[in-house]
Amino acid sequence: MTTIQPAHTAIIDATVRYVKQELAEAEGGHDWWHIHRVWQSARQIARHEAVNPLVVELGALLHDIADSKFHDGDEEIGPAKAAAFLRSLQVDEEIILPVTQIIRYISFKGGNEARTYWSAELAVVQDADRLDALGAVGIARAFNYGGFRNRALYDPAIAPDMHMTKEAYKTSASPTINHFYEKLLLLKDRMNTATGKALAEERHVFMERFLEQFYREWNGQQD
Repeated sequence: MTTIQPAHTAIIDATVRYVKQELAEAEGGHDWWHIHRVWQSARQIARHEAVNPLVVELGALLHDIADSKFHDGDEEIGPAKAAAFLRSLQVDEEIILPVTQIIRYISFKGGNEARTYWSAELAVVQDADRLDALGAVGIARAFNYGGFRNRALYDPAIAPDMHMTKEAYKTSASPTINHFYEKLLLLKDRMNTATGKALAEERHVFMERFLEQFYREWNGQQD
């Protein structure tokens, strides 16, 4: 990865300020600190990839600027909002387009949709976003969002749905533990980059250990 040019530093700094302001009241799993972690992970992964660093950093910073799950499922609010902001900074359209495509196509969406857009920059940011859904932070985010949506922790009578359509995934109200099987435990094998895959391994194992402990406690096992 080439380094960020000095002229681009001001754009990134302005974007950081904008995102902090826009997400000041966001749900805890999709707030500024989620963005910050994804941004830092994206920078780490991008060091090993042939990508445009400005597109990667802006894509990471703006990927959840208007997450569709908080906007009645509208998937175009985020790209439109990001594009308007970047144009206000007079960012070149050749940068804006791939950034908005990252925002548009980054989400898991049930994991059963055919890929219709791809770029090296999307691969990096998507891996960084998926890493934040894994491990200790991923567990914390899952239960934080489940509480935000008033979902049950776990219900043995409700089995995970492993074949959800995109729309079913978006409207699912199943217990939070089901989300581990419907998404989180699938991510390790869907990472795009070698760095992303290596980083995902340890976090995946941690989640498996968590689930083992969860079921022991749920079932009242003391050993």
